[in-house]
Amino acid sequence: MRILIGFLLLAIYPSKDEWKRYSISGRAQGTTYSVLYYAKDSLATQQQIDSVLKVLDQSLSLYQPNSLINQFNNSTKGLLLDEHLLHVVRASISTYKKTNGLFDATVFPLVEAWGFAVKKMNTIPDSATVRSLQSCVNSKWLQLKGNYLYKKKPCVKIDLNGIAQGYSVDVLAAFLESKNISNYLVEIGGEISVKGRKQPTNEQMKIGIESPALGAFDEHPLQKILSMDAGAITTSGSYRRYHETKGQKITHIINPKTGYPQKNELISVTVYAKDAMTADAYDNALMLMGLKQALAFVERRKDLAAYFVYKNANGRIADTASSAFLKLLNP
Repeated sequence: MRILIGFLLLAIYPSKDEWKRYSISGRAQGTTYSVLYYAKDSLATQQQIDSVLKVLDQSLSLYQPNSLINQFNNSTKGLLLDEHLLHVVRASISTYKKTNGLFDATVFPLVEAWGFAVKKMNTIPDSATVRSLQSCVNSKWLQLKGNYLYKKKPCVKIDLNGIAQGYSVDVLAAFLESKNISNYLVEIGGEISVKGRKQPTNEQMKIGIESPALGAFDEHPLQKILSMDAGAITTSGSYRRYHETKGQKITHIINPKTGYPQKNELISVTVYAKDAMTADAYDNALMLMGLKQALAFVERRKDLAAYFVYKNANGRIADTASSAFLKLLNP
């Protein structure tokens, strides 16, 4: 009888040496998130992950009225940053310099004017309004001394949505690794970080990239499959967030140098980097560069790879990729 009971217990409760697949999902930062990991025990819980995301929101979210970023925006001279906002601001200033100002955290006034902030606008800004707002948009008006971020003009406000989500992915990935989880996929709002492989099969993680269907020629959207052991993937697209006003399609990707939404042949850019914050920081800037300049920019960088979907001269959807990105694609 004892032997039989022991056998039944083994059948009901699998061995602790067996790999299991754990999946956690929820909502955060105005979007959805999902965490997938392989382990021999439940090492990370939804409550823990939600707690990490809550701390990040209190620092980086424009949707949280008392968040640290909103406190900075509402200040006249600046304030002391916590570790999260400090890390993201440092990366933002670095990316601003490397993209010749196409990535600019101070773009907030223009983002708001074009209707993509928490406070929604019902009208399109005229040229005089755009020129006026641009006087507050330039990261040269920011000065970081130690942990204190100064603003040289009271009207300067920052919007870190173009990089904070990638940073949040990296923070969740670091949290999983602190729990000795080494095979995982973390995703927030489509921004993805991967490490390790599926267990126990040891298969590579696979990520699908699909372009939007635009027009009669595009009944079958382009699709690519990536195989990865480590790294991050983020995508920026003019089709993702936009609104139509007076017959105009207005994308959320605002050029801080012109004050106007992105208008060129690029439909989407998918960026690969070692970490999600880096990939996230560059995808919008590459969209603003246009295809030729963006492809040349990525080819000069050893830490980036990119896949581009664009409209060619005939109005058809086409795609191309940097040489490093081609190596990630499944044949």
